[in-house]
Amino acid sequence: MTIARLQLSGISKSYPGVVANDAVSLSVMPGQIHAVLGENGAGKSTLMKIIYGAVRPDAGAMMLNGQLMQIRSPREARANGISMVFQHFNLFETMTVAENVWLGLTRNSLDQVRASILAKANEYGLDIDPARPVHTLSVGEMQRVEIIRALLTRPELLILDEPTSVLTPQAVEKLFVVLRKLASEGCSILYISHKLHEIRELCSACTVLRGGKVTGVCDPSQESNASLSRMMIGAEPPPLTHREMKPGPVVLRVEQLSLAREDQFGVDLQGLSLRVHAGEVVGVAGVSGNGQKELLYALSGEDVRARAGAILIEGADVSGLNPRQRRELGLHFVPEERLGRGAVATLGLAHNLLLTREESVSSRKFAGGWIRARRLQHQTRDILRRFNVKAHGVRAAAQSLSGGNLQKFIVGREIDAAPRLFIVSQPTWGVDVGAAAQIRGEILELRDAGCAVLVVSEELEELFELCDRMYVIARGRLSPSVLVREATVEKIGEWMSGLWTREATSAARHGQASPPEEDRIADHAQA
Repeated sequence: MTIARLQLSGISKSYPGVVANDAVSLSVMPGQIHAVLGENGAGKSTLMKIIYGAVRPDAGAMMLNGQLMQIRSPREARANGISMVFQHFNLFETMTVAENVWLGLTRNSLDQVRASILAKANEYGLDIDPARPVHTLSVGEMQRVEIIRALLTRPELLILDEPTSVLTPQAVEKLFVVLRKLASEGCSILYISHKLHEIRELCSACTVLRGGKVTGVCDPSQESNASLSRMMIGAEPPPLTHREMKPGPVVLRVEQLSLAREDQFGVDLQGLSLRVHAGEVVGVAGVSGNGQKELLYALSGEDVRARAGAILIEGADVSGLNPRQRRELGLHFVPEERLGRGAVATLGLAHNLLLTREESVSSRKFAGGWIRARRLQHQTRDILRRFNVKAHGVRAAAQSLSGGNLQKFIVGREIDAAPRLFIVSQPTWGVDVGAAAQIRGEILELRDAGCAVLVVSEELEELFELCDRMYVIARGRLSPSVLVREATVEKIGEWMSGLWTREATSAARHGQASPPEEDRIADHAQA
């Protein structure tokens, strides 16, 4: 009889006002890829942190390879063959990739660590430069660092919390090859994801949590997305209604935006031009680290180096305006980094609302203004209710929410402001299927109400579901726009390598140059 690699019995953990895990039992066999599925706030991440020693349970027992264990810290977990890749990365931004990895591999020299990173990156197709400071990396690149760091510990049990949330389809396929290879070598994998098709493709067992309790155990390969959804949230997510709209006037106009990188590891933006009209959703696809961060910094007002006239909102030149000034013109923005840029970790939700909604909850009768606390709390409660955010009240610290619930709050905060221009990066990162459907539905409602929406995402499926038109960004250049109804995954995949220039050149040789963008949008409106 094969002994289970991991056996949990009756694991319970409570926090003030919430039971995160309620008598959870779980068994993972050697070489098994075992999914843990549940809606946001179901207790998945808490359970993984208990296994990894980052959180201590209130009750229950844990056995590893048949031995009763009490893992008191991540160091003990690693010493016993357990590694974890967190959904929110544990990286020091002022240090290099190699130095971050070195912290967990103290018996090796820094040169040895650099060589090991390169070898592991080449072995598994996870391209990364060990010399780069972490603050210069995109979220997708940070994900690679965490995965490589975990692989270098040679784990017997690898815990992955939303490992593909910011990876492209091509990168996901490469990661699956890595995970299957690890499993074939005897490594057990606990895999948390909200992407049901991934779980069905990759995993041979699945434990479903709802409200901190185990509600089902199954072989996901024998289930459908619909049946897994019912097990997870009690219902199937509602279908999106994406009706044809006639685009209105241009709201966002970018004209030949060129910006030199601010550091040696950044990406130069080279002559980017795009339009976003009222009443349409425009997507930007691309592999992480190809200029998305630099473009979003320029559009949000965090980088004000753009030349005069390069960025216009409803005809007004905003190139030199800061984020607050752009908000006053109707721009609301959701960054990809939830903690640090989207929310202040230690502040309560009500005060995080104040960060971008000061005008609606403060009085300017006196110099400096007064915060209207009751209005602030009332608006926060409305957002929590409308977007079904699970939190222990309006004073709950942002860092106390699960990743998906924090994402719902940040997206909800900006949508609730009724923007005229809404720019969002990775809108459903780490969000369960029900919440993802809700967020996408809210984005389409904004668009139907006449808002101009720009979505930057590395999930092609999401872009095809949401967008009317799409651009691709590669090596700091932007492709021509393409109507989503005319696009294919294969075509967008080729463009991600910058191959649209070859296609445009070929079309020009045959006298078939694409019509100007404004003409194509007009054609779209008349169709």
